[in-house]
Amino acid sequence: MSGNTFGELFKITTFGESHGHAMGCVIDGCPAGLELSVSDIEKELSRRRPGKVYGSRDEKDTPEILSGVFEGKTLGSPIAIIVRNANQNSRDYDGLKDVYRPGHADLSWEAKYGIRDHRGGGRSSGRETLCRVAAGAVAKKILALHGITIVAWSSSIAGINQPSPGEDGFDFEEIERNPFRVPSKNGAEKTAAKMEELSAEGESAGGVIACLVTGVKSGLGEPVFDKLDARLASAVVSIGACKGVEFGAGFAAADFKGGENNDLPCDDVKGKFATNNCGGILGGISSGQDIVFKAAFKPTPSISRPQKAFDKNGDVKEITIKGRHDVCIVPRAVPVVEAMTALVLADFLLLSRCAKIPY
Repeated sequence: MSGNTFGELFKITTFGESHGHAMGCVIDGCPAGLELSVSDIEKELSRRRPGKVYGSRDEKDTPEILSGVFEGKTLGSPIAIIVRNANQNSRDYDGLKDVYRPGHADLSWEAKYGIRDHRGGGRSSGRETLCRVAAGAVAKKILALHGITIVAWSSSIAGINQPSPGEDGFDFEEIERNPFRVPSKNGAEKTAAKMEELSAEGESAGGVIACLVTGVKSGLGEPVFDKLDARLASAVVSIGACKGVEFGAGFAAADFKGGENNDLPCDDVKGKFATNNCGGILGGISSGQDIVFKAAFKPTPSISRPQKAFDKNGDVKEITIKGRHDVCIVPRAVPVVEAMTALVLADFLLLSRCAKIPY
């Protein structure tokens, strides 16, 4: 099985299955001398853990650093991090061993490999994302040294749209105050009511995550096939439930005129653009503006109401999926989007040193 490694210089490989012994990652290419502790990783992992409105699988997600760190600093050698699984309930999946769950990777996975771990989806489970978040915590430490910050939030859940930065009601501080990671107190209350409604119906919801990156200087990106927006899009779409990404004005730009879409200089502020329709990336290279993008996530496919599904013989059966599943995965995907963004930017920061002389 290939495809488990991401990055060029700052490179990660993830491993493990949802109901296996442990999940983990190996980070290669991290520079020596970076201050790093278990608490740095644990802080990010805690943001991905289930809450009272999410699934009820109660994993503590306590990370262990096996190598690559000595006396609180990275050695420059591979950093291995594991998180042991401790609260899996595999019996919930016994009845689904020979059934392909709707909306899941069961059918395609077995078609490719001829075998699959039916317990919670195995490697295709959303639990795999904890490996990305652990690695992303290390990448964020590197970015912080360069004054780069990443903030993501739920900009829409179940069709309930939230205000954008600069609009009335938007509050960055509110994002981590509510379990839905929406930037508005009023929006959190509306979302809570909708989640209760969907839960009672045995249904689920999708949504959109917005991401804002500040402090990135111009010049990051490796055209033509490794453009910054191309790599970010690849990174974010690799998250299991993500179905699309747009930068800046995104699809709306298709309806603009050229003069409307072009980001022109401000008349009264030197070096500042009046708009950011490009999302901070031009020609695949960072422009020095804030990097802005949105990612759409589908509804959780595991719902509690009865559904029809194919079995291994091609027959149609009615199934009810048991287990502990999120009504909406969007809030828990917020730190995953941040992590994948951090991994891309850390990689490009290291690659940028090779772009010209002097470097």
